[in-house]
Amino acid sequence: MADSSPRPPSPPTAVPPSLARVAFHAVAAGLTPLIPVPFLDDYALRQVREQAVRDQLKEKGLKAPDKAVALLAGSNEARGLGGRLMSYLKAVALFPVRKVFRKVFFVLWVKDCVDLTSVCLHHGYLLHHALERGDLDAASLQGDAPRKVQAAILAACQEVDARPINQALRRLFRSSRLLMAEATRALLDPKKGPRVPDREGESAEVKSLTDRLLQELWEERGYFTALEGHYERHLQSNLKPAGR
Repeated sequence: MADSSPRPPSPPTAVPPSLARVAFHAVAAGLTPLIPVPFLDDYALRQVREQAVRDQLKEKGLKAPDKAVALLAGSNEARGLGGRLMSYLKAVALFPVRKVFRKVFFVLWVKDCVDLTSVCLHHGYLLHHALERGDLDAASLQGDAPRKVQAAILAACQEVDARPINQALRRLFRSSRLLMAEATRALLDPKKGPRVPDREGESAEVKSLTDRLLQELWEERGYFTALEGHYERHLQSNLKPAGR
């Protein structure tokens, strides 16, 4: 006799491992503002972004020149004034402060993390899409293709309204144990001075935040499909011969 008991609902489509790695690197980049040492946080951000590019290329069996990797990682793009200001503030804020300032400081810290994660998530996603389409291969990586792909990525990101994604990221970072712990150490324990977050604890937090981020973002597939369309249109425009 056939089993007539109700079957549990089918699990949602799993997030592709390649996109999970994109989210992991984006969160890792977003946590670099926790390093309260001027210039060291920018260096860490550059390293994370370049490694993210190399990992995506490696998945496709590709190896790019360092120049192409730096270009696709946006290493030549300076962090915004707000981010640099936060870096300096964190370096000098290691003294007792009033409660109201602690609250404002924490909000600004969250914003810096959210902004960086959002940028790296969008860039990483579109680079993944470009590689899936075959916009970059072993030969084109040696030429002008990385510049054209990066230009299309930047143009596409400027056209979308990223507020829904940023709101999801803001919720995640506001509840981040690592972020709150580092902010507390920096603002309430001035005797210890500037420090780099514990690598083991940071890795665990990156994984935790990544898992939670993927749960929310996987519901926004329509948003990323639209993002792909913007990228493809701009890339096509970049590929047109000059004068036509």
